[in-house]
Amino acid sequence: MTGQTAAFHGDPPEAVCLGESMAVLVPDRPGALDTVESFRVAVGGAESNVACGLARLGIASAWVSRVGSDGFGKRLTAELAACGVDVSGVAVDPARPTGLYVKELGEQSRMHYYRSGSAASALDPSALADPATARLLTGTRLLHLTGITPALSDGCLGLVRALLATKRPGRTISFDLNWRPALWRDRDPAVLRELMDAADVLLLGADEAEAAFGVGDPRELRAMFPSPTTLVVKDSGHLVTALDRDGTAVTERALTVEVVEPTGAGDGFAAGYLAATLRGLDPRTRLRLGHLTAACALTTHGDHGETFPEYVITALLGSSAEEWAATRVTALGIHSPILTHP
Repeated sequence: MTGQTAAFHGDPPEAVCLGESMAVLVPDRPGALDTVESFRVAVGGAESNVACGLARLGIASAWVSRVGSDGFGKRLTAELAACGVDVSGVAVDPARPTGLYVKELGEQSRMHYYRSGSAASALDPSALADPATARLLTGTRLLHLTGITPALSDGCLGLVRALLATKRPGRTISFDLNWRPALWRDRDPAVLRELMDAADVLLLGADEAEAAFGVGDPRELRAMFPSPTTLVVKDSGHLVTALDRDGTAVTERALTVEVVEPTGAGDGFAAGYLAATLRGLDPRTRLRLGHLTAACALTTHGDHGETFPEYVITALLGSSAEEWAATRVTALGIHSPILTHP
């Protein structure tokens, strides 16, 4: 392993997101890959998507990972840094490549992953001894993890276990299931229950929970995972329910969105929800900000979209139930009875 990428200086970030990011090849038009003639290069990855989303919402964030000593690795760190994300905890691996995935656009877009043996799959608990990573983790108020990382390798599983076992006053650990059955094909997904129950905030979709654990009902999932302070369950009907350990439950419907592509919407929701949590906002406002940032991702071909202007966010977070329900988001903009130009 070689040295770190250029470090950010100053106070530690409020949020640290740890996990693999990859280069993404996006076709110039929909269709089967054998008919597409050109691609553009982008970046994608659940944890780095959340880090970017948090930064766009004004939360100082960092991304911790490994990349290859290649052009894709340089591009990843440069683009994350350009988003305002601290990349001082990203190590460069001279022997392993940066992961890659290719999008196949169509009515049902598909992702083709090329991540076996990637630099990030070599992450392990020794990463915690790195001075840059230790600095980030020591001072952060939020550590965000997903179920993708422990599926990459035994070393990655060991790292996630070590992080979840290290509780610190004032630090919240969030965990997004991000169920990827292909990654667990040769591994035991039963370890996910142990990892998820060790988090403070647990985010998951009802459909992915049903696939992974055979349970999709929010109340049954709350019973399955009794330890987290808050369990956030997204269902196929576009409702999201936050269930606290004391039995309190709040549900909020997603905005009406004209979807361009669903990739990255869950990460967008996580960024909004976690940003509102760090700001100490009430449970319903946390869900609403999650829905707003998810809508940004849903209306773009990238893994994350630009955040709405602050006046739009402020107005919609404070809107009535009727105004919220009447709001519609498209790739061309957001339309709501509550919105006026500032």
